[in-house]
Amino acid sequence: MKIQKVSADNLLRAAFPASDYEAMLVEKFHQNKRPIHEWLCIHRNKAIAYIAFSNAFHGNLLCGLHLAPMAVTPEFQKQGVGTELLNFALRQAEIKSQPLFVLGKPAFYKKFGFEPCQQPLCPFDKNKANFLSLRNPSNHSFTVGYEAEFTAASMVSSKPASAGKVKATNQGGCNQNRRRR
Repeated sequence: MKIQKVSADNLLRAAFPASDYEAMLVEKFHQNKRPIHEWLCIHRNKAIAYIAFSNAFHGNLLCGLHLAPMAVTPEFQKQGVGTELLNFALRQAEIKSQPLFVLGKPAFYKKFGFEPCQQPLCPFDKNKANFLSLRNPSNHSFTVGYEAEFTAASMVSSKPASAGKVKATNQGGCNQNRRRR
């Protein structure tokens, strides 16, 4: 199995067979030249998994990274591929010191150190049942912001995003010098 940086040549839809939303989100990130950190897992020359991290905001301030989307093709699910891909991503320099948020299944993400997140609030998880964070020192009350592509992709997609594939980041490591474009 190989994990590599995604290039324009990769066929991203191969990693998202169950939903148009994730593929549309990634396409919009690329079209709009958004700064994202992303990796594609290749097995026998076939894309089998994908993970991306995009900017998260507290108002106009960059405050960390959203982990979204993350997907494993159905034939490779429940075989440790997602675990290996996420462990790999969490070791990367551009990820390992950032506050991270994820909207997903707590039982899965808790294995990686994510904890239930009370602050900031997630606009996609009103009940706070599936919103988790890692390296989140913030106790400030605010609603974490997502790149505009999250909304744009949902307007174009024929299928909505699943809660297990949207992730977010928090304020703790805000870089006061970087602003939303």
